[in-house]
Amino acid sequence: MVAPVIPALTDHELESILEAAAEAGTRWAGYVLLRLPYEIKDLFREWLAEHYPDRAAHVMSLIREMRGGRDNDPRFGTRMRGVGPYAGLLSNRFRLACRRLNLNSGGREPLKTGLFRPPTPAGSQLHLSL
Repeated sequence: MVAPVIPALTDHELESILEAAAEAGTRWAGYVLLRLPYEIKDLFREWLAEHYPDRAAHVMSLIREMRGGRDNDPRFGTRMRGVGPYAGLLSNRFRLACRRLNLNSGGREPLKTGLFRPPTPAGSQLHLSL
């Protein structure tokens, strides 16, 4: 998982992260665009201004462009990827890198549910497996 992808700050690492993951044996990958919900947005802006003052305005401009003019888009389906030209560019880069690295191309193995156990009722004794 490449996350969070911060436009004009960390997005240049997308392909190299996918390459390293593929070399390590990964077969499936994903990415998530930076999300700035209410609790985080002011903290992120402060961090960005302190550490990247020369890029802060540009980064926030790209984020708002991909979020329909807002710092955050809470809608399911668009909140993880964004919308607009820059979001499309990131999506295409991810798709092309995955194709080149043979990621996300094969069928997935079925989920092995035999290792899951239902939770024990509150206050009950846990079982020891020796």
